[in-house]
Amino acid sequence: MNLSPMAQATLLLTSYFSQASRDDVKPLSNTEWGRFARWLKEQSVTPADLLTTDVPSLLQTWQDPHISTERVIALLNRGHSLALATEKWQRAGLWLVTRADPEYPWRLKQRLKTGAPPVLFGCGNKNLLNMSGLAVVGSRNASDPDLQFTSLVGAKAASEKLAIVSGGARGVDEAAMLGAMQGNGAVIGIMADSLLTAATSAKWRHGLMNGNLVLISPFYPEAGFSVGNAMARNKYIYCLAESALVIHSGTKGGTLNGAEENLKNGWVPLWVKPTDDSNAANAHLVAKGARWSVADIQHLTLSSLLHAEGSSPEQSDLFAADAHPTLYSSAETEAPSRSVTLREEKPDYATQNATAGPVDFYQIFIRELAGYAENPVTLEALTALTQLNKHQLSDWLKRATDSGLVEQLTHPVRYQWRGHQG
Repeated sequence: MNLSPMAQATLLLTSYFSQASRDDVKPLSNTEWGRFARWLKEQSVTPADLLTTDVPSLLQTWQDPHISTERVIALLNRGHSLALATEKWQRAGLWLVTRADPEYPWRLKQRLKTGAPPVLFGCGNKNLLNMSGLAVVGSRNASDPDLQFTSLVGAKAASEKLAIVSGGARGVDEAAMLGAMQGNGAVIGIMADSLLTAATSAKWRHGLMNGNLVLISPFYPEAGFSVGNAMARNKYIYCLAESALVIHSGTKGGTLNGAEENLKNGWVPLWVKPTDDSNAANAHLVAKGARWSVADIQHLTLSSLLHAEGSSPEQSDLFAADAHPTLYSSAETEAPSRSVTLREEKPDYATQNATAGPVDFYQIFIRELAGYAENPVTLEALTALTQLNKHQLSDWLKRATDSGLVEQLTHPVRYQWRGHQG
């Protein structure tokens, strides 16, 4: 692979070279490598210097309860294993980049800092790694309608010249990636396992050959599936994208955990496809700070998910404390079936007559509710969308239900706009 001394040292210290090596000395984790690399920099030493310098002397002042000098030396003494492994990987068309290389994705370094993987293994067009894209995630067992929607999202991304960023797993990931590939769109796949196998898979061959696909993994290229790696991989999907769309999330599992991790860290705006599945956690994610996307694929513009005004996960109040409540424009009130973009506006009656009297917030709520509840929506989702106190929201929903404007559905409890007075 024509590895530089820097790359060789980084690989020796952080990577596995065979399944059997898992029983030998353990490579440094991302966190451990971050500590060690920071210390080396403070000493004006590079990892490459460890290959040509007396390591015990160099590490005389190094102290860490988990990274002993003996462990570092044992890792550096794996040169033969490194040579055999890299020859095998190169024959399969794999390459690698380290954090010191210019091709390394800048978004990972910017968002994860020292937690970014020290090495990324890959195949395909590495120039795609810094392309602007949309992360698309969801269940491995998504319904056929959700998979069809996802495939069309991939096709739209191709037509809008956006990359699809996903995890390569069956279900939603695969549907998004293959949908983009069929439209000759760019695809970035982050694999949790079996990168070496994926590099020669017929499924990805066309994309790899025409330069529209790059598959990468921060894990040993021959690693089998593990829940831990699959969970750890999720943050890389989000951090390589500009925005993210959840198609369908279960109430537990990797999709939910990854989306919640993104919301907690604020890496990218999170959008969620509306669903009628009462067992989905989509509404839960909206309650946590995500936003409903457009439900109709024909009206979905992916670039708006990347650059929409006010697209940070933190939502503003529906009702401001002063006489100028935060409103949604008429073109943006059909959530969850339409995307939501927040903006500050004065209501017409406030601008036309400053002495018009007190604002009737219930009437403002009703106007917005017509859009929110066009499709059945839960109390939890409405709380997230309006940022109202649950007690106040429940009172107004009861008032709207009693007057016939809204119908309360059961199993589970949801609300749907009917639009006529009782």
